[in-house]
Parts: sequence; structure tokens; C-alpha cells
Amino acid sequence: MTLRITDSISIEDWELTEQFTQSGGPGGQNVNKVATAVELRFEADRSPNLPGPVKARLKRLAGRRWTRDGAVLIQVAETRHQARNRDIARDRLVELIRAATQKPKRRIPTKVSRNQKRKRVASKRKRGEVKALRGQVDPD
Repeated sequence: MTLRITDSISIEDWELTEQFTQSGGPGGQNVNKVATAVELRFEADRSPNLPGPVKARLKRLAGRRWTRDGAVLIQVAETRHQARNRDIARDRLVELIRAATQKPKRRIPTKVSRNQKRKRVASKRKRGEVKALRGQVDPD
């Protein structure tokens, strides 16, 4: 089964590994018997399906979830059901990679208008005049 990210990007099954562990929280006696928490590992650095720029953006977006060996680790223990946690983990991975496919907009630096500069200088001059009047009072 492949995970479809966009029309051009899809992730093969061999790139994903899942590990199931016991999760904390509510669950009664069942919580000690069943491994419901999911740890999804995606080998992003070795993935042939991700272009270089997408990998770089994914590394920045993943933050602490990016491991030293170039994998993205997603841990989910939200529900009591293993299948639901697995789906949540896969959905989070898809959203993360989709966010990495978006090219950030280039910032266009703006200039301060001539009128704004004039207003700023005028207000500074006026403030300076007010402060100049606060000098010593002549006793004469």
C-alpha cells in the first residue's frame, strides 16, 4: 500500500516502519495488555520519491522529530485503538510532507515612503522644540 501525498509524490511501504508500544492514560485493565501507541518512522533522507528541496524543508519543519540518520519519527498515543492511532500517525506524516512541498513566498522588502520620512522628521523636530523649552527658568 502506498501513501499518496500529492499527484507527483507518493511513499512506498518499505519506506515506513511502525512500532507498537504500550501507551499510558485511561484504558482500565486493557492498557497493560495491548500495545496501542504507534511510533511511525519514515526514512525521509533515503526516500527516492522526495525531491531535494522538499527534503530540506521537511527537515526544517520536522524539528526534533528528525533523527540523526535522516528519518522522521511520529509518535501517537491518543486513542485506545491501535488502528486509529496508526491512521492518525499516517495522516500527520502526510500533512507534514504536504507542508514541506509548499514553496515559501519570497519576501519583498518594502521602502518607507518619502511622506512618512517627512512626517517622522517633523514630529522629531516638534518634540525637540518642546523639550528645549523645558530648560532653566531665568530668575530675572
